[in-house]
Parts: sequence; structure tokens; C-alpha cells
Amino acid sequence: MRDNQIEITFSTTRKQKPSVDQLEFGKVFTDHMFVMNYTEGKGWHDPRITPYQPISLEPSAMIFHYGQSVFEGLKAYLTNDEQILLFRPDKNFERLNRSNERLCIPHIEEEFALVALKQLLTIEREWIPTKEGTSLYIRPFIISTDPYLGVAPAKHYQFMIILSPVGSYYKEGINPVKIAVEQQYVRAVVGGTGTAKTGGNYASSLKAQEVADKLGFSQVLWLDGKENKYIEEVGSMNIFFKINGEVITPALNGSILEGVTRGSIIELLKHWNVPVVERKISIDEIYQAAKSGLLEEAFGTGTAAVISPIGEFFWQNEKFVIQDGETGEVTQELYDTLTGIQNGTKPDPFGWSVKVESEVGSFS
Repeated sequence: MRDNQIEITFSTTRKQKPSVDQLEFGKVFTDHMFVMNYTEGKGWHDPRITPYQPISLEPSAMIFHYGQSVFEGLKAYLTNDEQILLFRPDKNFERLNRSNERLCIPHIEEEFALVALKQLLTIEREWIPTKEGTSLYIRPFIISTDPYLGVAPAKHYQFMIILSPVGSYYKEGINPVKIAVEQQYVRAVVGGTGTAKTGGNYASSLKAQEVADKLGFSQVLWLDGKENKYIEEVGSMNIFFKINGEVITPALNGSILEGVTRGSIIELLKHWNVPVVERKISIDEIYQAAKSGLLEEAFGTGTAAVISPIGEFFWQNEKFVIQDGETGEVTQELYDTLTGIQNGTKPDPFGWSVKVESEVGSFS
């Protein structure tokens, strides 16, 4: 990028902030956003912070027709001493560039993206809620903007960051969720875009999620697209199982998203000397472990939900309940420890938290 001076235009009207007791996920957005453009031959340019507003694109913009887009998700927290904390943001921008590579989108400068994010958070710090279980969700994303109807990588893009104060991702909160195992539809296959965080992956999951919703399930558990046998991930989370004292999670195989929270949980379990293994896991193995009483816990991990205990699976028209539908001990300890590191109430022996210097002020 040739110019790295961030131009700032402050909003002249400020939005009313929602009550922290009524926060829903992803429905309210802050006063400002970050925007940067890309032009082939010029690179990324014109970084700016502007009032949050609609974006204007031509009907022929390539994003609408060919879906060339990537995004990320991370959170900001406000500590008891009014310090803004980010959780491993470098990992999110690294993954954004891996997604860029898969979608033929030019790489961003990761260090500058973090500088821009910190500047935006400094301006919007009053939007960071402080009630337990709340945070400021951060959505960086890139879209192709060329007004061109042709299947080819675009030559113009926009990189944006928007912010949203949020509560729990699931209505159940930290209480166990019910998961339906998908048997008809496929989300991703090896060699596809499953390892990239791109909108098409989520669009392809909507039909299965719609069916699961009607049956009363919170999410869909995806099996592999080839044999419909091996567990991959939940729609919005990576997944873990505790079987006979050992924690197991599906190995990254080329169609599973490499979650930042997933990697953090693996490191945390190893730090505690809890046996943790990444390998192929069949749904039949999980079913048999549940029937024999060896399936002790199951939980999902992701930025939105952090850690979500799983209390029930539905597979082949049969339900099997885990831990009597209650949150397991390891799951609860992982949730308490990770959220404590994220919000600054617990020690961070890994150096995961990144401080954002800013002035005092918040809403609570």
C-alpha cells in the first residue's frame, strides 16, 4: 500500500446504544467503520474511517454475481481497568490472507490492518459492552467491486471493518445446544473452499440449517462430502469430543476451517496436560461411544460462541444425549479460562491478549 495515513471523518449524529440486557448477535452496528480500496496496478489505497453507512455499488458489481468475498470474525473486550483487549488478532488477519489466496483476492498488509482496527476501536470504545457474556464483535471483510459480468478475478476490491456490540450467539447462552447431524446436503469437499472463510460456504449451509431449525436444533453437524461418514465441523464452530478421558477433534483435512478458538483450545488442553488428539472421527464412532457411556462431553468452539457445550445429537432419526444434557466439567473450565483470558480477568500465560491504547469511557 502506497499511503498508510488513515483519514478520519467523524459522524455528526450518534446512534442510541442498546441496553446490554437486550443485546442480540449482529443486529446493531456502531457509528463508524473502516474502508480501504484496491485497484490493480496501484494496490491498496485510501484507508479511511467514516461514519457507518450504506455502500454504493453498481448492479453489475462482481460480488453480486460470482461471490468473490472473504471475511473474518473477532472480538474486543473492555477490562475492569478500562483497557481494550483483542484476542489473537494476528491469527485472524493471517487467516484472512489465506482466504484471500484461495479466492484470488490481493493480500492485505496484516500489520496495517491491525493498526487500522485499533484506531477504529479507539474511536468506538464507548460501544464496548462490559456485562459478562458480552463483547464488541469485529467483522473485517473484502468484496470484489468491478462492474463486469465475466468469470475472472476482479481488479477492484473494498476492504471494510464494521463493529457490533453482541451478547450470546446462541439463545441458549452457555447452556448445552442440540445439534442435528446432516445426511443429505454437503457443505465443502477437499480441494474446495472449506478452508477459506468465504460467503459461499455459508450460503451452501442455509438449507440444512433451515431444516434443522424446524426440528428444534440449534446447528448442523457436517460430515465429509465424499463418504458422508467422517465428522468435519458444525455450521459456525469447530467441534470437540471427550471420550474416555481423551479430547478428540477432527484433523484439518483441507475442507475444515482452521479456527482461531480451535487452536487456542488445543494449546490450552496441552498446557493442562489433558490428552488431546486431532484425527479422523466417524459419526458412528461417536454414536457407539455415546451408547457405551464413553462419550463424556462434546462442545463447539468459535469466535461467535467462544465455547458452546453440546447436550444432544440427532442422527438417523435417533437422539443421543451427552452428560444428561448438562455442561461437562472440562467444557466449563475451558469456557471460564478462555473468556477470562479474553476479558482480562484471568492470567494470560500464552501472550494471546493484545492491548489497544485508548481513552477511558464505555457503556455498560
